[in-house]
Amino acid sequence: MVWPRIALVAVTITGIALLMYFVQGAREIVAPIFLGLNLMIVAYPLQRLMVARGVPRYLAAAATLVVVLVLITVFFGATGWAVGELLRELPEYNREFNELWVEISAGLTQLGISQTMILDEFRAIGAGSILSLLTPLITNVTGVLAVLVTVVMAVFFLAMDSAGFGRRLDMLLRARPSTHRALTNFAHGVRRYWVVTTTFGLIVAALDVFALAIIDVPLIWVWGVLAFLTNYIPNIGFVIGLVPPALLALLDSGGGAAIAVVITYSVLNFTVQSIIQPKFTGQSVGVTPMVSFLSLMFWYWVLGWLGALLALPATLLLKAFLIDADPTARWMNALISSNPEGEVPAEMLPPAASAPEPGGATDGEDDDAGAAPSSSPAAPVELRGSAKPTGAQE
Repeated sequence: MVWPRIALVAVTITGIALLMYFVQGAREIVAPIFLGLNLMIVAYPLQRLMVARGVPRYLAAAATLVVVLVLITVFFGATGWAVGELLRELPEYNREFNELWVEISAGLTQLGISQTMILDEFRAIGAGSILSLLTPLITNVTGVLAVLVTVVMAVFFLAMDSAGFGRRLDMLLRARPSTHRALTNFAHGVRRYWVVTTTFGLIVAALDVFALAIIDVPLIWVWGVLAFLTNYIPNIGFVIGLVPPALLALLDSGGGAAIAVVITYSVLNFTVQSIIQPKFTGQSVGVTPMVSFLSLMFWYWVLGWLGALLALPATLLLKAFLIDADPTARWMNALISSNPEGEVPAEMLPPAASAPEPGGATDGEDDDAGAAPSSSPAAPVELRGSAKPTGAQE
Protein backbone atom coordinates (compact mmCIF):
# COMPACT_ATOMS: atom_id res chain seq x y z
CA MET A 1 0.00 0.00 0.00
CA VAL A 2 2.93 2.35 0.49
CA TRP A 3 4.24 2.40 -3.07
CA PRO A 4 0.87 3.08 -4.76
CA ARG A 5 0.32 5.97 -2.36
CA ILE A 6 3.77 7.40 -3.10
CA ALA A 7 3.10 7.04 -6.82
CA LEU A 8 -0.24 8.85 -6.44
CA VAL A 9 1.41 11.71 -4.54
CA ALA A 10 4.18 11.96 -7.15
CA VAL A 11 1.66 12.05 -10.01
CA THR A 12 -0.42 14.70 -8.23
CA ILE A 13 2.59 16.94 -7.58
CA THR A 14 3.74 16.54 -11.18
CA GLY A 15 0.30 17.44 -12.47
CA ILE A 16 0.12 20.55 -10.28
CA ALA A 17 3.60 21.61 -11.40
CA LEU A 18 2.66 21.23 -15.07
CA LEU A 19 -0.56 23.16 -14.49
CA MET A 20 1.30 26.01 -12.78
CA TYR A 21 3.83 26.04 -15.62
CA PHE A 22 0.98 26.43 -18.11
CA VAL A 23 -0.70 29.13 -16.01
CA GLN A 24 2.56 31.05 -15.72
CA GLY A 25 3.00 30.98 -19.49
CA ALA A 26 -0.55 32.25 -20.04
CA ARG A 27 -0.72 34.64 -17.06
CA GLU A 28 -1.49 37.66 -19.27
CA ILE A 29 -4.80 35.91 -20.02
CA VAL A 30 -5.41 33.84 -16.89
CA ALA A 31 -4.84 36.61 -14.32
CA PRO A 32 -7.26 39.19 -15.85
CA ILE A 33 -9.93 36.51 -16.35
CA PHE A 34 -9.57 35.39 -12.74
CA LEU A 35 -9.82 39.03 -11.62
CA GLY A 36 -13.04 39.38 -13.62
CA LEU A 37 -14.34 36.18 -12.01
CA ASN A 38 -13.63 37.63 -8.56
CA LEU A 39 -15.51 40.81 -9.40
CA MET A 40 -18.51 38.87 -10.67
CA ILE A 41 -18.52 36.71 -7.54
CA VAL A 42 -18.63 39.86 -5.41
CA ALA A 43 -21.48 41.38 -7.43
CA TYR A 44 -23.52 38.19 -7.91
CA PRO A 45 -25.66 38.62 -4.74
CA LEU A 46 -27.01 41.84 -6.30
CA GLN A 47 -28.05 39.91 -9.40
CA ARG A 48 -29.64 37.17 -7.30
CA LEU A 49 -31.56 39.79 -5.30
CA MET A 50 -32.92 41.44 -8.47
CA VAL A 51 -34.06 38.07 -9.84
CA ALA A 52 -35.80 37.33 -6.54
CA ARG A 53 -37.63 40.67 -6.89
CA GLY A 54 -38.98 39.70 -10.31
CA VAL A 55 -36.36 41.26 -12.61
CA PRO A 56 -35.69 39.14 -15.74
CA ARG A 57 -32.49 37.12 -15.49
CA TYR A 58 -30.66 38.69 -18.42
CA LEU A 59 -31.68 42.19 -17.38
CA ALA A 60 -30.34 41.50 -13.88
CA ALA A 61 -27.12 40.16 -15.42
CA ALA A 62 -26.78 43.32 -17.51
CA ALA A 63 -27.28 45.52 -14.45
CA THR A 64 -24.64 43.52 -12.57
CA LEU A 65 -22.28 43.98 -15.52
CA VAL A 66 -22.76 47.76 -15.35
CA VAL A 67 -21.99 47.76 -11.61
CA VAL A 68 -18.79 45.76 -12.14
CA LEU A 69 -17.68 48.04 -14.98
CA VAL A 70 -18.22 51.05 -12.73
CA LEU A 71 -16.05 49.43 -10.05
CA ILE A 72 -13.31 48.74 -12.60
CA THR A 73 -13.48 52.33 -13.87
CA VAL A 74 -13.24 53.74 -10.35
CA PHE A 75 -10.33 51.47 -9.44
CA PHE A 76 -8.20 52.16 -12.49
CA GLY A 77 -9.30 55.81 -12.64
CA ALA A 78 -8.23 56.43 -9.05
CA THR A 79 -4.89 54.77 -9.76
CA GLY A 80 -4.30 56.89 -12.87
CA TRP A 81 -5.27 60.09 -11.03
CA ALA A 82 -2.88 59.36 -8.16
CA VAL A 83 0.02 58.63 -10.53
CA GLY A 84 -0.72 61.78 -12.56
CA GLU A 85 -0.82 64.01 -9.47
CA LEU A 86 2.44 62.55 -8.23
CA LEU A 87 4.21 63.11 -11.56
CA ARG A 88 2.90 66.67 -11.69
CA GLU A 89 4.08 67.51 -8.17
CA LEU A 90 7.53 65.90 -8.12
CA PRO A 91 9.29 68.54 -10.31
CA GLU A 92 8.47 71.15 -7.63
CA TYR A 93 10.95 69.45 -5.31
CA ASN A 94 14.06 69.56 -7.49
CA ARG A 95 15.85 71.94 -5.14
CA GLU A 96 15.02 69.88 -2.06
CA PHE A 97 16.14 66.74 -3.84
CA ASN A 98 19.47 68.36 -4.74
CA GLU A 99 20.00 69.37 -1.13
CA LEU A 100 19.20 65.84 -0.01
CA TRP A 101 21.67 64.53 -2.57
CA VAL A 102 24.38 66.78 -1.16
CA GLU A 103 23.72 65.47 2.35
CA ILE A 104 23.77 61.87 1.14
CA SER A 105 27.03 62.50 -0.74
CA ALA A 106 28.61 63.95 2.38
CA GLY A 107 27.54 60.89 4.36
CA LEU A 108 28.94 58.56 1.71
CA THR A 109 32.21 60.49 1.72
CA GLN A 110 32.55 59.82 5.42
CA LEU A 111 32.11 56.14 4.64
CA GLY A 112 34.95 56.27 2.10
CA ILE A 113 32.81 56.59 -1.05
CA SER A 114 33.82 59.78 -2.84
CA GLN A 115 31.47 61.86 -4.94
CA THR A 116 33.82 61.40 -7.93
CA MET A 117 33.22 57.67 -7.83
CA ILE A 118 29.48 58.23 -7.85
CA LEU A 119 29.66 60.70 -10.75
CA ASP A 120 31.83 58.29 -12.75
CA GLU A 121 29.08 55.70 -12.37
CA PHE A 122 26.47 58.18 -13.57
CA ARG A 123 28.61 59.16 -16.59
CA ALA A 124 28.56 55.53 -17.67
CA ILE A 125 24.82 55.84 -18.17
CA GLY A 126 24.16 56.57 -21.84
CA ALA A 127 21.12 56.94 -24.06
CA GLY A 128 20.93 53.18 -24.55
CA SER A 129 20.84 52.45 -20.84
CA ILE A 130 18.21 55.15 -20.26
CA LEU A 131 16.10 53.64 -23.02
CA SER A 132 16.50 50.21 -21.44
CA LEU A 133 15.19 51.67 -18.18
CA LEU A 134 12.20 53.32 -19.86
CA THR A 135 11.25 50.27 -21.94
CA PRO A 136 9.88 48.27 -18.97
CA LEU A 137 7.86 51.32 -17.88
CA ILE A 138 6.32 51.72 -21.33
CA THR A 139 5.70 48.00 -21.49
CA ASN A 140 3.96 48.10 -18.11
CA VAL A 141 1.65 50.90 -19.28
CA THR A 142 0.64 48.95 -22.36
CA GLY A 143 0.37 45.82 -20.22
CA VAL A 144 -2.05 47.57 -17.85
CA LEU A 145 -4.21 48.61 -20.82
CA ALA A 146 -4.17 45.04 -22.12
CA VAL A 147 -5.17 43.77 -18.67
CA LEU A 148 -8.01 46.30 -18.52
CA VAL A 149 -9.36 45.21 -21.91
CA THR A 150 -9.14 41.51 -20.98
CA VAL A 151 -10.88 42.08 -17.63
CA VAL A 152 -13.73 43.97 -19.30
CA MET A 153 -14.21 41.24 -21.90
CA ALA A 154 -14.07 38.51 -19.27
CA VAL A 155 -16.63 40.30 -17.09
CA PHE A 156 -18.95 40.75 -20.08
CA PHE A 157 -19.04 37.04 -20.96
CA LEU A 158 -19.17 35.96 -17.30
CA ALA A 159 -22.17 38.24 -16.78
CA MET A 160 -23.97 36.63 -19.70
CA ASP A 161 -23.20 33.13 -18.38
CA SER A 162 -24.32 34.05 -14.87
CA ALA A 163 -27.98 34.15 -15.95
CA GLY A 164 -28.12 30.35 -15.86
CA PHE A 165 -25.57 29.80 -13.14
CA GLY A 166 -28.14 28.81 -10.51
CA ARG A 167 -29.39 25.84 -12.55
CA ARG A 168 -25.83 24.69 -13.12
CA LEU A 169 -25.22 24.75 -9.36
CA ASP A 170 -28.34 22.63 -8.82
CA MET A 171 -27.01 20.05 -11.27
CA LEU A 172 -23.60 20.08 -9.60
CA LEU A 173 -25.21 19.64 -6.19
CA ARG A 174 -27.01 16.50 -7.32
CA ALA A 175 -23.95 15.06 -9.08
CA ARG A 176 -21.07 16.12 -6.80
CA PRO A 177 -22.22 17.41 -3.40
CA SER A 178 -18.68 17.75 -2.02
CA THR A 179 -17.53 19.78 -5.05
CA HIS A 180 -20.64 21.94 -4.80
CA ARG A 181 -19.90 22.60 -1.13
CA ALA A 182 -16.25 23.42 -1.88
CA LEU A 183 -17.09 25.87 -4.67
CA THR A 184 -19.85 27.48 -2.61
CA ASN A 185 -17.47 27.98 0.30
CA PHE A 186 -14.90 29.37 -2.14
CA ALA A 187 -17.40 31.92 -3.48
CA HIS A 188 -18.46 32.95 0.03
CA GLY A 189 -14.83 33.23 1.12
CA VAL A 190 -13.81 35.32 -1.90
CA ARG A 191 -16.80 37.61 -1.48
CA ARG A 192 -16.12 38.13 2.20
CA TYR A 193 -12.40 38.66 1.56
CA TRP A 194 -12.91 41.44 -1.00
CA VAL A 195 -15.66 43.17 0.99
CA VAL A 196 -13.69 43.09 4.26
CA THR A 197 -10.43 44.13 2.58
CA THR A 198 -12.14 47.02 0.80
CA THR A 199 -13.82 48.19 4.00
CA PHE A 200 -10.63 48.15 6.01
CA GLY A 201 -8.75 49.71 3.11
CA LEU A 202 -11.10 52.68 3.26
CA ILE A 203 -10.67 52.88 7.04
CA VAL A 204 -6.86 52.77 6.81
CA ALA A 205 -6.83 55.32 3.99
CA ALA A 206 -9.04 57.73 5.95
CA LEU A 207 -6.85 57.43 9.05
CA ASP A 208 -3.68 57.92 7.00
CA VAL A 209 -5.09 61.02 5.30
CA PHE A 210 -6.09 62.48 8.67
CA ALA A 211 -2.64 61.80 10.14
CA LEU A 212 -0.81 63.18 7.10
CA ALA A 213 -2.92 66.34 7.26
CA ILE A 214 -1.80 66.86 10.87
CA ILE A 215 1.86 66.27 9.94
CA ASP A 216 1.34 68.65 6.96
CA VAL A 217 2.54 66.31 4.22
CA PRO A 218 1.70 67.37 0.63
CA LEU A 219 -0.59 65.29 -1.60
CA ILE A 220 -2.48 63.69 1.26
CA TRP A 221 -5.29 62.46 -1.02
CA VAL A 222 -2.78 60.81 -3.34
CA TRP A 223 -1.28 58.95 -0.39
CA GLY A 224 -4.77 58.04 0.79
CA VAL A 225 -5.55 56.45 -2.59
CA LEU A 226 -2.17 54.68 -2.50
CA ALA A 227 -2.85 53.35 1.01
CA PHE A 228 -6.26 52.07 -0.11
CA LEU A 229 -4.87 50.32 -3.19
CA THR A 230 -1.90 48.74 -1.44
CA ASN A 231 -4.19 47.36 1.27
CA TYR A 232 -5.20 44.71 -1.27
CA ILE A 233 -1.62 43.37 -1.27
CA PRO A 234 -1.27 41.16 1.82
CA ASN A 235 1.71 41.40 4.16
CA ILE A 236 3.89 43.84 2.15
CA GLY A 237 1.31 46.33 0.84
CA PHE A 238 1.85 48.51 3.92
CA VAL A 239 5.54 49.01 3.06
CA ILE A 240 4.72 49.95 -0.54
CA GLY A 241 2.22 52.55 0.65
CA LEU A 242 4.60 53.97 3.26
CA VAL A 243 7.74 54.77 1.27
CA PRO A 244 6.43 57.51 -1.11
CA PRO A 245 4.75 59.75 1.52
CA ALA A 246 7.72 59.34 3.88
CA LEU A 247 10.13 60.36 1.11
CA LEU A 248 8.03 63.40 0.15
CA ALA A 249 7.76 64.40 3.81
CA LEU A 250 11.55 64.20 4.01
CA LEU A 251 11.93 66.48 0.99
CA ASP A 252 9.24 68.92 2.08
CA SER A 253 9.69 69.23 5.85
CA GLY A 254 12.84 67.35 6.83
CA GLY A 255 13.69 64.22 8.75
CA GLY A 256 11.32 64.90 11.65
CA ALA A 257 8.26 64.82 9.40
CA ALA A 258 9.50 61.67 7.67
CA ILE A 259 9.99 59.90 11.01
CA ALA A 260 6.50 61.04 12.10
CA VAL A 261 5.03 59.54 8.92
CA VAL A 262 6.84 56.24 9.48
CA ILE A 263 5.73 56.02 13.11
CA THR A 264 2.13 57.03 12.33
CA TYR A 265 1.79 54.59 9.45
CA SER A 266 3.34 51.81 11.49
CA VAL A 267 1.00 52.33 14.43
CA LEU A 268 -2.17 52.75 12.35
CA ASN A 269 -1.47 49.95 9.92
CA PHE A 270 -0.25 47.54 12.59
CA THR A 271 -3.32 48.18 14.71
CA VAL A 272 -5.86 47.93 11.91
CA GLN A 273 -4.25 45.47 9.50
CA SER A 274 -2.42 43.19 11.93
CA ILE A 275 -4.79 43.10 14.93
CA ILE A 276 -8.33 44.06 13.89
CA GLN A 277 -8.60 43.09 10.21
CA PRO A 278 -7.36 39.47 10.57
CA LYS A 279 -10.22 38.77 12.99
CA PHE A 280 -12.64 39.53 10.14
CA THR A 281 -10.68 38.11 7.20
CA GLY A 282 -9.64 34.91 8.99
CA GLN A 283 -12.99 33.25 8.30
CA SER A 284 -12.89 34.21 4.62
CA VAL A 285 -9.25 33.50 3.84
CA GLY A 286 -9.19 30.31 5.88
CA VAL A 287 -5.39 29.94 5.90
CA THR A 288 -2.70 30.74 8.43
CA PRO A 289 -0.64 33.96 8.13
CA MET A 290 2.44 31.99 7.03
CA VAL A 291 0.48 30.28 4.25
CA SER A 292 -0.88 33.69 3.28
CA PHE A 293 2.64 35.09 2.95
CA LEU A 294 3.88 32.08 0.98
CA SER A 295 0.86 32.31 -1.31
CA LEU A 296 1.72 35.95 -2.02
CA MET A 297 5.24 34.98 -3.11
CA PHE A 298 4.02 31.99 -5.10
CA TRP A 299 1.21 33.69 -7.00
CA TYR A 300 3.36 36.75 -7.72
CA TRP A 301 5.79 34.35 -9.38
CA VAL A 302 3.01 32.57 -11.29
CA LEU A 303 0.68 35.46 -12.24
CA GLY A 304 2.98 38.51 -12.16
CA TRP A 305 1.96 41.80 -10.57
CA LEU A 306 -1.73 40.84 -10.61
CA GLY A 307 -0.79 37.80 -8.56
CA ALA A 308 -0.08 40.10 -5.62
CA LEU A 309 -3.73 41.23 -5.70
CA LEU A 310 -5.16 37.78 -6.40
CA ALA A 311 -2.90 35.70 -4.16
CA LEU A 312 -5.42 34.84 -1.46
CA PRO A 313 -8.42 34.24 -3.78
CA ALA A 314 -6.20 32.03 -5.96
CA THR A 315 -5.11 30.09 -2.88
CA LEU A 316 -8.75 29.65 -1.89
CA LEU A 317 -9.57 28.28 -5.35
CA LEU A 318 -6.66 25.83 -5.23
CA LYS A 319 -7.68 24.79 -1.72
CA ALA A 320 -11.29 24.29 -2.82
CA PHE A 321 -10.40 21.91 -5.66
CA LEU A 322 -7.51 20.01 -4.10
CA ILE A 323 -8.56 19.78 -0.44
CA ASP A 324 -12.15 20.80 0.31
CA ALA A 325 -13.68 18.89 -2.63
CA ASP A 326 -11.91 15.66 -1.61
CA PRO A 327 -13.04 14.23 1.76
CA THR A 328 -9.86 12.15 2.00
CA ALA A 329 -7.66 15.25 1.65
CA ARG A 330 -9.37 17.49 4.20
CA TRP A 331 -6.90 16.43 6.86
CA MET A 332 -4.52 18.97 5.28
CA ASN A 333 -6.70 21.74 6.75
CA ALA A 334 -5.18 20.81 10.11
CA LEU A 335 -1.87 22.18 8.78
CA ILE A 336 -2.90 25.19 6.68
CA SER A 337 -6.33 26.33 7.88
CA SER A 338 -6.80 29.24 10.28
CA ASN A 339 -9.80 27.37 11.74
CA PRO A 340 -8.93 23.66 11.46
CA GLU A 341 -11.63 22.53 13.90
CA GLY A 342 -14.30 23.81 11.54
CA GLU A 343 -12.88 22.25 8.37
CA VAL A 344 -11.41 18.90 9.41
CA PRO A 345 -14.00 16.06 9.32
CA ALA A 346 -15.37 15.06 12.72
CA GLU A 347 -14.00 11.53 12.49
CA MET A 348 -10.47 12.96 12.17
CA LEU A 349 -10.71 15.15 15.28
CA PRO A 350 -9.34 13.94 18.62
CA PRO A 351 -11.98 12.07 20.65
CA ALA A 352 -13.74 14.20 23.23
CA ALA A 353 -14.32 13.13 26.82
CA SER A 354 -17.54 11.21 27.38
CA ALA A 355 -20.48 12.93 29.01
CA PRO A 356 -20.71 12.51 32.83
CA GLU A 357 -23.31 10.24 34.36
CA PRO A 358 -26.41 11.98 35.78
CA GLY A 359 -25.71 13.00 39.30
CA GLY A 360 -21.98 12.30 38.94
CA ALA A 361 -19.57 14.68 40.66
CA THR A 362 -17.39 16.43 38.04
CA ASP A 363 -15.44 19.64 38.01
CA GLY A 364 -15.97 22.55 35.62
CA GLU A 365 -13.51 21.24 33.06
CA ASP A 366 -15.28 17.89 32.76
CA ASP A 367 -18.59 19.66 32.21
CA ASP A 368 -17.13 21.64 29.35
CA ALA A 369 -15.56 18.56 27.79
CA GLY A 370 -18.74 16.59 28.09
CA ALA A 371 -20.72 19.22 26.19
CA ALA A 372 -18.29 19.33 23.30
CA PRO A 373 -19.65 16.47 21.14
CA SER A 374 -23.11 18.02 20.89
CA SER A 375 -21.71 21.21 19.36
CA SER A 376 -18.90 19.92 17.19
CA PRO A 377 -17.61 22.69 14.90
CA ALA A 378 -17.36 20.24 12.03
CA ALA A 379 -21.11 19.52 11.99
CA PRO A 380 -22.21 22.66 10.07
CA VAL A 381 -19.69 21.87 7.33
CA GLU A 382 -21.14 18.40 6.79
CA LEU A 383 -24.71 19.69 6.90
CA ARG A 384 -24.02 22.17 4.13
CA GLY A 385 -22.90 19.35 1.90
CA SER A 386 -26.26 17.56 2.31
CA ALA A 387 -28.40 20.56 1.47
CA LYS A 388 -31.36 20.01 -0.82
CA PRO A 389 -31.08 21.22 -4.44
CA THR A 390 -33.57 23.97 -3.72
CA GLY A 391 -30.95 25.57 -1.48
CA ALA A 392 -28.83 26.62 -4.47
CA GLN A 393 -31.45 28.74 -6.19
CA GLU A 394 -30.33 32.04 -7.64
